[in-house]
Amino acid sequence: MNEGELESVITTGLNGLVGSKFEQLFSGSYCFDRMDSSSKENPIDITNYDQVIKVFLNSPAKSVIHLAAYTNVTGAWEQTDDKTGPAYLVNVEGTKNIVRACQETGKHLIHISTAYVFNGENEGLYLESDPVSPIEWYGQTKAWAEEVVMNSSIPWTIFRIDQPFRSDEFFKVDVVHKIINGLKDGSLYPQFTDHFFGPTFIDDFAKVLDWAVRTKTTGLFHASSGEKWSDFDFATLINQTHSLGAEIKPSQLNDYLKTLARPYQKNTALNNEKLKSALDFSLLSVAEAVEQV
Repeated sequence: MNEGELESVITTGLNGLVGSKFEQLFSGSYCFDRMDSSSKENPIDITNYDQVIKVFLNSPAKSVIHLAAYTNVTGAWEQTDDKTGPAYLVNVEGTKNIVRACQETGKHLIHISTAYVFNGENEGLYLESDPVSPIEWYGQTKAWAEEVVMNSSIPWTIFRIDQPFRSDEFFKVDVVHKIINGLKDGSLYPQFTDHFFGPTFIDDFAKVLDWAVRTKTTGLFHASSGEKWSDFDFATLINQTHSLGAEIKPSQLNDYLKTLARPYQKNTALNNEKLKSALDFSLLSVAEAVEQV
């Protein structure tokens, strides 16, 4: 790479909620070799190995950031056990193709996963060492994808995240903007007091991705906030931080589960101490991140 040239990175899912923020913040640092199925000029389907390997062979990139995934949990549940459906094809077969291309070309894979690989029964924060035990098809496909990456001979980094949100609005509305919109127009559902998660601030996570590319650090890391929030407390924080003055009604997940066919994790909060001790910068707290929205 000549002086002044940007480092190349192969990416999937760069047009999504997380990827587009990474591109926005780091377009001055990297040249992106995008694999995007919706591209008008050069659509790349990651479930097609021939298309994938062509990009890898033509790219000088040493790192690959694999963000593309089928993330509609209810949509995935409707495909349960269907290995011809998009959830399985994108999340598992697509990842197999990315891993195989990395093996062929000697590239470092940065793979994005989810807290939904856990069953949600833990009281505390999930550790990287906790066994995965998905309870629905989205989590199952992502757990299989992790397995494919971990069992490969390539240098790999896996980041699990949960309920991502960003500082600015995006066409795919994130958890915080959804709550803000609901608080403003009075449409917010009663919020669970007995369901917990660990929000991930995408602006910070973009820096984590940059760190992984810069340092080539490998291993499995939980990359959410490292905090545990109930839906009710999180909505209350947003309401107070942005002085919205709305009334938030409490509700119980257990009552909601009686009306729901698909399984629902009670707690997906992740412990991020392993990542924090490795990073060369500090992550914002959830309260600080919400202030930036």
